[in-house]
Amino acid sequence: MILNKKIAVVMPAYNAGKTLQMTYDEMPHEYVDEVIVVDDASRDDTPAVARSLGLKTIVHEKNKGYGGNQKTCYRSALEGGADIIVMLHPDYQYSPRLVTALASMIVSGHYDFVLGSRILGGTAIKGGMPVYKYVSNRFLTMFENWLLGIKLSEYHTGFRAFSRQLLETIPFEKNSDDFIFDNEMIVQALHFGFKIGEISCPTKYFDEASSINFSRSVTYGLGVVAASLKYICQKHGVARFPIFDNSGKATGKTY
Repeated sequence: MILNKKIAVVMPAYNAGKTLQMTYDEMPHEYVDEVIVVDDASRDDTPAVARSLGLKTIVHEKNKGYGGNQKTCYRSALEGGADIIVMLHPDYQYSPRLVTALASMIVSGHYDFVLGSRILGGTAIKGGMPVYKYVSNRFLTMFENWLLGIKLSEYHTGFRAFSRQLLETIPFEKNSDDFIFDNEMIVQALHFGFKIGEISCPTKYFDEASSINFSRSVTYGLGVVAASLKYICQKHGVARFPIFDNSGKATGKTY
């Protein structure tokens, strides 16, 4: 806990058997109240590793996709009473030691949504990020900042923290089950007036670190553009989209 706020770390896992324990071992366990691993029908021993560490382990019998995995993660964390939910990829690409830093920014009351940025520290390429990924990351981020009217250093990180209020407000269940889920979360947060902050996070790329291939990256990029345009159309009343309709969801500030 941090200032009596329950901290849950959720890890959407797929074939993370070789990196899960390394990720878990570096967490600040004295502050983390619960760790939830959701295995998305891995072909390796990810569930067995998670259970050997004594972690709450949920296994999808069929692969539900990256977004579908996160939906299970957040439902479980909310059901468990978490006040702050930190999403961390279990592939050891991001520093688990920064869990408390992200969570503390939300506990402070200044932010509702915090991103662990690989770009802020200026070491993404040194950490092994492929040049084409770095260039596409910068281009998409520049485009999104211009279109959405905000200024973030990165929209595409797999290290994020959320307040309970945010997850209880935005209709994340209506989002894509694919990788574009992450960007839909950002435009939903903007739509509902939540404050987004960032913190610098070093990154490591290696064989076991998860990454999507070039063709999937192109599909993702097009999805990013679509999510941003949906936000603009919704904001100006040009069209309405289900991802911005939270009717029927219970809301209420919890910190």
